[in-house]
Amino acid sequence: AYERRFPTCPLIPMFVASDTVNEYKSEDGAIHVIERRCKLDIDAPRLLKKIAGVDYVYFVQKNSLNRRERTLHIEAYNETFSNRVIINEHCSYTVHPDNEDWTCFEQSASLDIKSFFGFESTVEKIAMKQYTSNIKKGKEIIEYYLKQLEEEGITFVPRWTPPVTCKSESSTSHTRRPVSPAINIPESATKEGLNNKEILNTSSSPSEPTAGTPDDKLDADYIKRYLGDLTPMQESCLIRLRQWLQETHKGKIPKDEHILRFLRARDFNIDKAREILCQSLTWRKQHQVDYILDTWNPPQVLQDYYAGGWHHHDKDGRPLYVLRLGQMDTKGLVRALGEEALLRYVLSINEEGLRRCEENTKVFGRPISSWTCLVDLEGLNMRHLWRPGVKALLRIIEVVEANYPETLGRLLILRAPRVFPVLWTLVSPFIDDNTRKKFLIYAGNDYQGPGGLLDYIDKEIIPDFLGGECMCEVPEGGLVPKSLYRTAEELENEDIKLWTETIYQSASVFKGAPHEVLIQIVDASSVITWDFDVCKGDIVFNIFHSKRAPQPPKKDSLGAHSITSPGGNNVQLIDKVWQLGRDYSMVESPLICKEGESVQGSHVTRWPGFYILQWKFHNMPACATTNLPRVDDVLASLQVSSHKCKVMYYTEVIGSEDFRGSMTSLESSHSGFSQLSAATTSSSQSHSSSMISR
Repeated sequence: AYERRFPTCPLIPMFVASDTVNEYKSEDGAIHVIERRCKLDIDAPRLLKKIAGVDYVYFVQKNSLNRRERTLHIEAYNETFSNRVIINEHCSYTVHPDNEDWTCFEQSASLDIKSFFGFESTVEKIAMKQYTSNIKKGKEIIEYYLKQLEEEGITFVPRWTPPVTCKSESSTSHTRRPVSPAINIPESATKEGLNNKEILNTSSSPSEPTAGTPDDKLDADYIKRYLGDLTPMQESCLIRLRQWLQETHKGKIPKDEHILRFLRARDFNIDKAREILCQSLTWRKQHQVDYILDTWNPPQVLQDYYAGGWHHHDKDGRPLYVLRLGQMDTKGLVRALGEEALLRYVLSINEEGLRRCEENTKVFGRPISSWTCLVDLEGLNMRHLWRPGVKALLRIIEVVEANYPETLGRLLILRAPRVFPVLWTLVSPFIDDNTRKKFLIYAGNDYQGPGGLLDYIDKEIIPDFLGGECMCEVPEGGLVPKSLYRTAEELENEDIKLWTETIYQSASVFKGAPHEVLIQIVDASSVITWDFDVCKGDIVFNIFHSKRAPQPPKKDSLGAHSITSPGGNNVQLIDKVWQLGRDYSMVESPLICKEGESVQGSHVTRWPGFYILQWKFHNMPACATTNLPRVDDVLASLQVSSHKCKVMYYTEVIGSEDFRGSMTSLESSHSGFSQLSAATTSSSQSHSSSMISR
């Protein structure tokens, strides 16, 4: 009865849709675990949704049915805003120990709101209202589906019994059943996509440690030299996470030191660490962060007026970064450069910090994985609390926290003025608790006394502006001339340019206005390859073939709306009078791609001619319970911005003899390197001589 509420339930109006992302069934049929990604239309004020930038929220729900133990356990947690709000829910259906005709139901949930754009109390009230409503309707919904089953003539389901193959097997199965008490599937097994055989081997070996230590060990000298002290459990977590990345991630694998940072940030919880690491890898790929030091040169304004720079190292060998925040004109920098350029500069600083950590590890002969930051607040005043500047600072902190965990070894804040508590109140909620513990704050000249700067930095390298003898080459900052200020339009165009001056191109996809790319093929059996990331919204990816060339592309043709797409290009090639099957044909099955997914694939061409790659807006299916449009749908149709998707893509045509991928692969694998999905699943579909992988 419970399973009947999926993929959507008319009795729960906010439950819009659900997709199965992971499923496991044991060979004997006793265990069935299914994990779904659920889309919810939360009853929240439209203003709050607009501020948050979402129309729907996504939850992951995992249902574990154990027919042997006669239990159903349901776990759910939020994917949307998981770095701001943490929601966990657990429900269980069990048989009453005294009366087998009774079913016991237990439900518990927790809500932890770290920060939510200043609307924390509002979000708490909405969450409590939704949860209370769900509890009241829970029994009503189960009874509805029980009655539905009875009307279909299903009033009894036989109890599960172990499969019997032969006498010798059945006789031993009752006496030797070490699998039985441990058959609850390990969390890591379902999420890491182990096959049935691996799960049974894990559970049938009680003598093995529960951490599932792999066979290979890390060399002790290597650990001491590059990683630092690790317990056997921590070493095992590192090896398992690295192996999982090697098996599932086709891109560049991070170094052990970087993987270890994410594990430490989540107290070596391998599932949580894998989730944030996968999100970070997708983010790095989307924004080409790996190449930022080689391909991006900071504007001259930053080099002249950004009062920060690297300065030797502290007593522990950590690279030392000095920031004279009080001397910096944050308002002028934001007005002259925009938020994106500032963010990119901070990212380049962090990338340089990672590089310096590697160098210092070699120089000092011991692992150095973080740096020390010295912030001088002399000169800080209310000008630094300019709202757009604080907003830019908060965004930078959020991005750095998510993608550079455990890189800040110590933060020394010197000469904090009276206005500092105001800034700290604004900023501190966005900083992780572990990071906050590394902050040391000194008012006035306290840094010169006992427990001050000399405890952490050698006297010889204390900067001259702090009373030391070492000349510091960090720019002095100062006011940015207003003649360098840019208009909002100029800054917006510059922001777009910053993130698209790579091999990837940016495109906007609107409802009724897909983005299309034309590829002309002269030699049959050429291979069209693609690599794209869905940055916003859900899209459908199609590949078409035509013998004749389409008309010159029409840019930003959005019908009656006539809206340009500032977030990227929009080109339409397929003429509206063309008919599918007559003027052009589909050569691949449509592929639905969710927001945050990274998709790579290829198509071996059968004929010469013109091939069109198309990214189209994904329309959700209409409500099954009524043909009338919902009020939200009508309102949304009036706002084109709510029907906008964004993709970043790269395509290339290569000869079949140069193609190193599989020429006959019929497999479509969906990997969870997405900000919305931590699991990895795979499925198979039939594609003509193609390889598509997410």
